[in-house]
Amino acid sequence: MSLLLHLSDTHFGTERPQVVAAVLDLVALQAPDLVVLSGDITQRARPDQFRAARAFADQLGAPVLAIPGNHDIPLLDLRERLTRPYARYAAAFGPELEPVHASPDWLVIGVNTTRAWRHRHGEVSTEQIQHVARLLRQAGPRQLRVVVVHQPMAVQEARERPHLLRGHRDALRAWAAAGADLLLGGHIHLPYTLALHGLERRLWVVQAGTAVSSRVRPGVPNSLNIVRWEPAQGRCSVERWDYLAREQAFVCVLATTLQGCRDGLRPSGQNPALPRSRTPP
Repeated sequence: MSLLLHLSDTHFGTERPQVVAAVLDLVALQAPDLVVLSGDITQRARPDQFRAARAFADQLGAPVLAIPGNHDIPLLDLRERLTRPYARYAAAFGPELEPVHASPDWLVIGVNTTRAWRHRHGEVSTEQIQHVARLLRQAGPRQLRVVVVHQPMAVQEARERPHLLRGHRDALRAWAAAGADLLLGGHIHLPYTLALHGLERRLWVVQAGTAVSSRVRPGVPNSLNIVRWEPAQGRCSVERWDYLAREQAFVCVLATTLQGCRDGLRPSGQNPALPRSRTPP
């Protein structure tokens, strides 16, 4: 079994020290093969916040694949935002804004969905969609094919639709056809795992909450995801781990087996349609 730890929206500068410690304890226990940071690593893209985030990443003891979020571009320093929007990010996490992790069990593709001229909303271009599709088509049969974005590709609640990634419809079609399995994201601080049907093959959107920040939503604690992949059996599961103050630790509160992760091909004769966001009853 191979294991991926998915963190998002750490917002260093607003981190809770006890929760940071609990993440490190969980990492030491689970020993992931890869850690994914799906954006908003800092609160205001300040150098000291990036230094704290880098120090945290260095303690994880596993390869880290990180992409920037909208909070990782300077907001108030307009000159820096317009002329060198990713300079501070690159100083901490390297100049590659769209990293790729390839191993016998994993193909994980990072996509930079931020834009210097946008405050919150993300965007994926035609060129990015095509580039990711080309990489997906090169995956080996044993690899779980994962795409990492910051803003969500699908939402559960209608009120969250304004946060959807611009260009997500075209991306869903292209990446499903190219063989993607999972789409990891964050941004809205809501954890969920959502199956998307009606495409050429079934896709799963896996959203993480805020991992260590005090900027939690009401009733939604700090959370992270663990993805477990058993290539020999073609089995994949996603676990949501919440921070429980009483235990001062992360506890698994929900495990979802991704049925059809590798056999979710559309039945013959079924017309493809875009997935619709589903509002829980």
